[in-house]
Amino acid sequence: MTWFWLAILSAFLSASAAIIQKRILFDVRPLDFSLIVSGLIAVLSTPLLALTDFGYFDMSSLMYLFLKSVLNAFAFLCIMTALKNLQLSRALPVLAATPMFIALLAFIFLGESLSAYEVTGMFLIVTGTYILELKKEEGFLHPLTVFKNSGYHRIILLALLLMSVSSVMDKFILVKFKLPPVLFVVVQNYFFLLIFLITYLLTGKNSFGSVFKSVKSRQLFFLILITALLTIGYRLAQIGSVKLAPVGVVISLKRLSVLFAVLIGTKIFREESYFKKIAATFLIVAGAMMIYED
Repeated sequence: MTWFWLAILSAFLSASAAIIQKRILFDVRPLDFSLIVSGLIAVLSTPLLALTDFGYFDMSSLMYLFLKSVLNAFAFLCIMTALKNLQLSRALPVLAATPMFIALLAFIFLGESLSAYEVTGMFLIVTGTYILELKKEEGFLHPLTVFKNSGYHRIILLALLLMSVSSVMDKFILVKFKLPPVLFVVVQNYFFLLIFLITYLLTGKNSFGSVFKSVKSRQLFFLILITALLTIGYRLAQIGSVKLAPVGVVISLKRLSVLFAVLIGTKIFREESYFKKIAATFLIVAGAMMIYED
């Protein structure tokens, strides 16, 4: 059951990172934060190379890992953008719907059947998302239009799609090329830094001084450093768990991070309708776990 506790650890560390990220994003732009934290993560994870062997890599494995890293990096940037502009309890729970996206993509493009268990899980996810977006002043039908009218909710949908593809590629790369989890994570961290650096330059933000000026205090830099350490921890735990167990089961347990983050973060940031949001988040996470349990 080592994989189980690794998945739970990944969920707890991921929840902690999400709460701190929300605090940081009050003061820092998403791309600036992504670049700074990816730089810290790359530096801090470098000593881990002493625990592994580069001999496992060839051009094919590097190519697949880079492609997977591109998808993951832009999913991360989408999530940070949504997290900055939406309440934590509105942004994170929707991300737990990844299993529904994977199941629907498999049904549409691969012709895979949907069991009654999976359909029930999807119903719980849709119901939870509806409750989450339901507001007294907006009317009963408002949740049905939120993804049409809100650009930040559409960004979350894009992140869901990218995460779904990336998650499947995790297992493919680890199994096909038999990469050690530590090597996988460290090289992926280097790729993240490269991708965010290129993105930063392509957006015309070529003054790196402005990136670091956005970190206005030692306290803010300390929070980013803590986030980097938590991110290394949850990535190692997740990849280690995926290596030992089916990717669907691992990601299902990892989705508990959303419940942990909403339970704690909604209180910290004093967001309204606490119990309604907890109930909605519980339905979404339960639905996700039902799909993967099947």
